[in-house]
Amino acid sequence: MIFKKQAQEDFKIEPVSSPEMDALIDRCGRIYRGQPDWVMDPDDHIKTINFAKSICSETARLTVLAIGIKISGSARATWMQKQVDKVYFNIRKWVEYGCAYGTVIIKPNGNSFDVFTPAEFIIVDYDNLGINGIIFKDSYTDNGKYYTRLEYHRFEERKDENGNVIRPYIITNKAYVSKSSQSIGDPISLSMTKWADLLEDTGEILKANGESLDGPMFGIFCTPEANNIDINTPLGLPIFSGAIEEFLDLDVAYSRNSGEIFDSERIVLADDRLMYESGTPVKKLANGVKNTVVKIARYVKNVFGSGPEDFYQEINPTLNTEERIKGINFYLSQIGYKCGYSNGYFVFDEKTGMVTATQVESDDRRTIQLIKDIRDKLESCFDDALYALSVYADLYNLSPAGPYEVVYDFGDITYNREEDRMRWWNYVVQGKVPAWQYFVKFEGMTEDDAKAMVEEAEPKEEKFFEEE
Repeated sequence: MIFKKQAQEDFKIEPVSSPEMDALIDRCGRIYRGQPDWVMDPDDHIKTINFAKSICSETARLTVLAIGIKISGSARATWMQKQVDKVYFNIRKWVEYGCAYGTVIIKPNGNSFDVFTPAEFIIVDYDNLGINGIIFKDSYTDNGKYYTRLEYHRFEERKDENGNVIRPYIITNKAYVSKSSQSIGDPISLSMTKWADLLEDTGEILKANGESLDGPMFGIFCTPEANNIDINTPLGLPIFSGAIEEFLDLDVAYSRNSGEIFDSERIVLADDRLMYESGTPVKKLANGVKNTVVKIARYVKNVFGSGPEDFYQEINPTLNTEERIKGINFYLSQIGYKCGYSNGYFVFDEKTGMVTATQVESDDRRTIQLIKDIRDKLESCFDDALYALSVYADLYNLSPAGPYEVVYDFGDITYNREEDRMRWWNYVVQGKVPAWQYFVKFEGMTEDDAKAMVEEAEPKEEKFFEEE
C-alpha cells in the first residue's frame, strides 16, 4: 500500500507481517465484500450469495446481543462512560469487521474511539506478549485535497538512574496532503489539518510513579481460533478462512439451482407457416391505429414443423430444486461447523424430524462456546482500549484523574421468550410469584396498573346478612 512505503521511509521501519498472511487477509476481505475470485470469469456463470457476510453479521449479532458496558467509580469513569456511549451502536459493526478480517484495533482519539482494519495499520514489532510497535493510518478529504496522518506507537527501552530497565511509550504523528487519492502527498504541519490539537511527538509516556504503562494505547480484537498461517503473528484469522473451498462449492450449487430455475420457463413451439413473425406490420387498422405490428409472446418459438398437425408443442422443464437444496444445505452445514457453529445452524429450509432436549442442548453448545470465546476477546479488547482512553485523558488533560471499574453484560443467546412466559405463569399458578409481576414482565404494564388489574379480578366476598 502507498502509506506503508511512506511509513518505511519516514520512520525507518520494516513491516513484520508475512506475505502469506497478507494474501489471506486480502482474499478474505474480497470474499467478505462479495468479490471472490471464482466469480471473475463470466463464462463460468457462477454468482456469489456472499454467505461470508452472513456468517460475520450473524456472529457479530450474537456476540453483542443486549450488550451493556457500565463504567463507574469517579469523575474519570463518568467521562469514559460518555466516550463509550458515543460508539455504542458501532460495536456490532466493529465485531463484524473483526470476524471478516480476523483483527481490528480500537484506539481512543480524544473524542471517542476509532477502529482500524489490517489495511489501515502496519505492525513493526511484536513478541509473544503482544504488539510493541505499530503505525496507524488516518485520513480525510477537504476541498479536493486528501489529508493523511501516520501515527507511530512504540515501546522503547532505557535504564533509569538506578540501572533499572523501563519501557517508555512514545507516539509520533506525521501529516501529509495530496491532490490525489492515489498518492500520500507531501508533508504538512499538523496545525494545518484537523489534527491540530495532537502532539507531533508525545515524548516518553509513563505512569505517575515513573513505571512503564501496563499495555499499549489501543485494544486488539481478534478471532479466538489459532493462526495456522503465521503462527507467531498477533493477528487473528478471518472467521471463515477455513471454509473458503466450501464457499466456492456453495456458490456453484446455488448458481446451478438458480440457473435451472431461470431456464425453466415454459416454451411453446409453433409452426412458423401458421404465424406472423414478430414485428410484421398488419395492414388492417386495429382500434383506429395504423401500422399495428404482431408481437409474439417471449416463450413462443417459431419452428418449421413436418406438417400442420404438428404445429404446436409445449415444453415444461422439470426442476430438481429439492435435491439441489439438499446439496446446498450440506455445504451450509460444513461451513457452519468450520466457522464454529453447531450443525444445522444455517439452512435454507426448516429442520425436519424430532430431537430430544439433550440433543438440542448438545447442538447449541458449540455455537454457545463460539460466542462466549468471541465475547471474551471483545471484553479484553475493550479493557485495553479503556485503559488507553484513561492514559489519553491524562496525556491531554481531558478529565480529572480517578479510578474506574468496568462491568460487561451480555444477553443470553439461548433465551426463548415463550418458554420464559410459560415458566413464569407456572410460578403464578403455583403461588411462587404474584400475578402482577407476570403482567409487568410480559405484558408491558406498569406496576400500578398490573396491581390494580389483579385486585379488580380478585373475587369479592358476598354478604348475605347486613351487620347491625
